[in-house]
Amino acid sequence: MALLPGWLLPWLLLFRLLPAAGTCGASRALPAGLGRHSHGAGPAGRSGRCLSAAPVPSPGTCLSWPPTPGAGSHVLTEALFPEPVAVMSVDVGSESMKIAIVKPGVPMEIVLNKESRRKTPVAVSLKENERLFGDSALGMSIRTPKVAFRYFQDLLGKRINNPHVALYQSRFPEHELVKDETRQTVIFKLSPTTQYSPEEMLGMVLNYSRGLAEEFAEQPIKDAVITVPAYFNQAERRAVLHAARMADLKVLQLINDNTAVALNYGVFRRKDINATTQNIMFYDMGAGSTVCTIVTYQTVKTKDSGTQPQLQIQGIGFDRTLGGLEMELRLRDYLAKLFNEQHPTKDVRKNPRAMAKLLKEANRLKTVLSANADHMAQIEGLLDDIDFKTKVSRQEFEDLCSDLFKRVPGPVQQALSSAEMNMDGIDQVILVGGATRVPKVQEVLLKAVGKEELGKNINADEAAAMGAVYQAAALSKAFKVKPFIVRDAAVFPIQVEFTREVEEDDKSRSLKHNKRILFQRMAPYPQRKVITFNRYTDDFEFYVNYGDLTFLNQDDLRVFGSLNLTTVRLKGVGDSFKKHSDYESKGIKAHFNMDESGVLSLDRVESVFETLVEDKLEEESTLTKEESIAETGKEEQGEKQDQKSSTEDADGGQGQEKQQSSGQAETGSPKAETQRKQEGEKSEPQVSIILKEWDWFYTASKTEEEKIKAPKKQKLVHEITMELDLNDVPDLVEDELKSSMKKLQDLTIRDLEKQEREKSANSLESFIFETQDKLYQEEYQFVSTEEQREEISKKLSEASSWMEDEGYAAATKELKDKLSELKKLCRNLFFRVEERRKWPERLAALESLLNHSTIFLRGARMIPESDQIFTEVELSTLEKAINETTIWKNETLAEQNKLTPTEKPVLLSKDIEFKIAALDREVQYLLNKAKFAKPKPKREKNATKTDSGKNTTAAPETENTIPPTEGKQEGKEQVGNKPEDIDPAEEPVTAEKAAIDDKPGSDSGG
Repeated sequence: MALLPGWLLPWLLLFRLLPAAGTCGASRALPAGLGRHSHGAGPAGRSGRCLSAAPVPSPGTCLSWPPTPGAGSHVLTEALFPEPVAVMSVDVGSESMKIAIVKPGVPMEIVLNKESRRKTPVAVSLKENERLFGDSALGMSIRTPKVAFRYFQDLLGKRINNPHVALYQSRFPEHELVKDETRQTVIFKLSPTTQYSPEEMLGMVLNYSRGLAEEFAEQPIKDAVITVPAYFNQAERRAVLHAARMADLKVLQLINDNTAVALNYGVFRRKDINATTQNIMFYDMGAGSTVCTIVTYQTVKTKDSGTQPQLQIQGIGFDRTLGGLEMELRLRDYLAKLFNEQHPTKDVRKNPRAMAKLLKEANRLKTVLSANADHMAQIEGLLDDIDFKTKVSRQEFEDLCSDLFKRVPGPVQQALSSAEMNMDGIDQVILVGGATRVPKVQEVLLKAVGKEELGKNINADEAAAMGAVYQAAALSKAFKVKPFIVRDAAVFPIQVEFTREVEEDDKSRSLKHNKRILFQRMAPYPQRKVITFNRYTDDFEFYVNYGDLTFLNQDDLRVFGSLNLTTVRLKGVGDSFKKHSDYESKGIKAHFNMDESGVLSLDRVESVFETLVEDKLEEESTLTKEESIAETGKEEQGEKQDQKSSTEDADGGQGQEKQQSSGQAETGSPKAETQRKQEGEKSEPQVSIILKEWDWFYTASKTEEEKIKAPKKQKLVHEITMELDLNDVPDLVEDELKSSMKKLQDLTIRDLEKQEREKSANSLESFIFETQDKLYQEEYQFVSTEEQREEISKKLSEASSWMEDEGYAAATKELKDKLSELKKLCRNLFFRVEERRKWPERLAALESLLNHSTIFLRGARMIPESDQIFTEVELSTLEKAINETTIWKNETLAEQNKLTPTEKPVLLSKDIEFKIAALDREVQYLLNKAKFAKPKPKREKNATKTDSGKNTTAAPETENTIPPTEGKQEGKEQVGNKPEDIDPAEEPVTAEKAAIDDKPGSDSGG
């Protein structure tokens, strides 16, 4: 800080805190591009001032993710991520869904719906031109049950004759289910011209969830991880993927909900996971089903990132129909029975609305009975305006569901069996899902597992959504999360089946049916597998089917559907053998892949050939060698990737693969090595006798000779054409998918147009009512005449009548035009009122700034000339600005006072703000200059010598050449008088030091 006069220091603080510009919204800093002519070199050397459009982080500033939430975090996010990077997860349950997002600055947050709730009912209402979701659709399910659809996930990937379809129809008889003649699946029929598939219903829900997530994240979202039940088979998983595509969502992964729960549990207990295995059992009873999972946690060493925690799914057991919904349905039927007993002439079961009311009350009753021994069930106007009221005890509820409670231990036994474990190896049992809150469920489960207590240390409702969104962040390229290895497991085994001719002992030929396991039960995935067919030389076909499912009961097998997955027909096998007859066949290789979503696919089928080729004597060019190495590397890398999981010989284990491996190693066998040594011993003595110093040349020649003689294997891969026929449930073809996508997009556009129209109508109605009220307020009457108010009131009344008569059918544009017309009519009135509201604050700010600027100018002119840091031009410019602003204020106020309140004002708030900003810039410029100005050097006494009657300053060179003896004796040093000799980084001269320098005898001269 420069040496400033005492009066100036308070002004620096005063103008720093002065609210003149801030109160009116004007910028205090000088905007870039609004400079004036230079008044002298400033600290930056740019026309006397340094302008910066935005604050620059100082050196050492660390911008890390996630940024601290605040005013600047959104700007920082946009700067670092110009494109939307948020990802989401959707935990789609049978009854409700939970949505979570991750975006920069918001790590793993549950999305709130429009009612500010953390979970949203999975319900869709389709009534004429109105589509509702969530709680609104749930309310519609009571008023109009036929158009409200719930629990439709149970119909995904199932044919019309599936027992689950019949169960759904019995539970919800108000819906009409028809057959899709093309795919033999289920369709909801609303009218002769309107029908929707379960995939389209789920697509609507996913699209709605994406809308909630985008509104919460304040940016578009395309990537998502969706949870599915662990027992979903291939057809059901493909159906979910189709639904996501209809919603225009990019699915990063379909994650099993039990795996998502396990991941959420492990992520928040990372420090507790070590090399010692921990076996945790998760018992998840939701609304529609029950799943029991055994998970092993431990740390493992990875090739890329060192030691990391890992979860591995060891065992899974499930019950598709054991859940809270079945309990509610039984309670609903019990309440219906009690009502019919109270009113024998009425049958409540025949009324869908009444049954929907009873189901809602049963849901509430089940929740209350979990904490109370009994409760009163009551419904107003259940049927024909008859109220229903009855008392239900917890014991009655448990008796109704006694057979359901007996099924609670079933999934536990299945999980232990699939994991080949017993309860002694389980460290903890943790409850998940809303239905586990039923006391009887906990009682039966605790007895079945034989533990002291059941764990309740995770959020039973949100664990799956949070685990899935963590996986979404890990899969997204925009985020970097701590690695957590997830090894999921396939619940159902998959095998390959084929038929080939074999020769019997009596020389006759017969057909033999072969089976090869592709993925065993609880096989980890994602994983690739290769099946090799060695005995086919012509086109053939094979089948991909489910394996041994004897662990399922008969009911589960009937619900499971077709056990045959795919028929694969190979074309061009015979042609490949004819084309490469000179090569040795290594079989037909089928490459399978079970991806992260648990969906099996056949990537490709290849016919592989090999031959031995001797290298030519002449050397290959460098480029040829590099190309050969690159091609060989690619082939070996592909083979290693395929064989990493396993490579199986379809015709008998891995026999020929082993032969191939042994054949490759033949050149390095001991016999061949001995033969080469004997051949070398015959010629080596001759060379040694001639010149032993040339041993290096002999060795090189020998190696080169071996290199030429060694045969090289050449591999050739021929792509085989394959035709796939799905045998379980046919997929939607591309045209059907596009048609469904367009259907959903049209519905979304219609919803948006409806929302826009409702918004326009509400805005018009609000403007009419608010303006009619304002016309009679004092401040509006003061600035308007009676004629003006009558004209506005008349137009408002006409618009109100129009809204009542025709507005309900008016288009959005017509409503907006009507609102624009009314706003234009009232614009001048509102302007006059608004200006008068702003005057007191703006004028007070201007007056305060004028007073402070005048006092500042007066003090600046009082600075002695020797200490003056401002030029005359700068002070004159400030004085001119003060005078011009004062004159403008006085003249404008005088002119405004001549006008009536009903006339257009000449004193405008924006002009006052402009004057404040202009004057504030001048003062701020001078304050900034004072802050960074360098002090003028003090002229020291007796520091000059007289030469021929003239005072001249001693040259620095003379002082440097001849050091002053006296100065050394006194322990002082000479200081140069040039301003440029002063280092800006040195300590500034203080008032105390200046006073000491001015004392007699304190100078360094003699």
